This record gives sequence, structure tokens and C-alpha cells, in this order.
Amino acid sequence: MNAPWFAEQGSIAAALGIGVAFGFALERAGLGSARKLVGQFHLTDFTVFKVMFTAIVTAMLGLFWLARFGVVDFERIHVPATFLGPQLIGGLVFGAGFAIAGLCPGTSCVAAASGRGDGVAVMAGMFAGALAAGFGLTSLPSLYTSGDRGVFTLPQVLPLPYGVIVAAVVAVALAGFAVAERIEKRA
Repeated sequence: MNAPWFAEQGSIAAALGIGVAFGFALERAGLGSARKLVGQFHLTDFTVFKVMFTAIVTAMLGLFWLARFGVVDFERIHVPATFLGPQLIGGLVFGAGFAIAGLCPGTSCVAAASGRGDGVAVMAGMFAGALAAGFGLTSLPSLYTSGDRGVFTLPQVLPLPYGVIVAAVVAVALAGFAVAERIEKRA
């Protein structure tokens, strides 16, 4: 059964609101600046690590508790399959672009929305690359499906209760934040 029109509109409005709020948070954290992001590679500024790990932990904790209270059903959350070939190539392209430009797709949108020319240039390159990949996809069908590993999540890989995995990720985040703070103080 299809969702009613107003439910779809509410979902779109919610997604737009969350996206704008996340972009605002990225800008407030200074992540629209390539110089700030490059500090991550120079081990002098771990703002990217801290902001992104905070977002991951917040989402994980939110989903955990929403599921515990019956608000979210994990079975209805789509988890994309793992295809090693295209995802390794995509990761290499993403990493190279991030290292060269100093911006990732999300932060390039923030930079562009803030009026920064480097953000506009990265977004233009990102869209050109996506367009080229889209046109080239039909000639590379075996690459696109290579290394199919199916769908898996941490709770499926690790034989531990979901709550233990969430607690472990939070502990790793807190330890990572402490290490990042020490490194930043030395820089």
C-alpha cells in the first residue's frame, strides 16, 4: 500500500529540515572551510573527526533507543549491499578528491552555500564525475556488481547484543575524542 500524499510530503519536509540543520551544524563547526578540513590530514585539527563521530554516535544512540521504545523497526531500515569493487574504487576517488580539494561532498555543499568558490568548484567536479560514471555504467556492468558481499551490519558480524555494540562504539568515540584532544594540544 502506498503512503498517502501528505505522509510523503511530511517525509520530504522532515528530510529537508534534517539536511538543513546538519548543514547549519557543519558550517557552525567550521567545516565549510577547506583549511579546517585539511588540518585533519596534518594532525593539527580533529574537528572533522569529532563532528562526524558525534553525528554517528548520536544517530546510533537515537536509533537504539527509538527501537527499544518501539518507535523504529530495524527491519524496515534499508541497508545497502556491499560490493567491494565499486565501493573500493569509489572510496579511492572520494579520498583522493578529499585530499586534493580539502572538502568532501557534504562540506563542499556547505562551502558552496556559504559562497565559497572552492565549494562550488568541488560540487561541479562531483556532479561531472557522477554524470560521467552514470554514462559509463552501462559499459562496466561486471565492475558494478563485483565483490558482492551482501548486506551486513555490526550486530550481524559480531555475535554480541546490539546494546553492547552501541556501548562499545560510544566508548571508542570517547577514547578517540580524548586522544584527538591530546594530539591537538601538542600541535
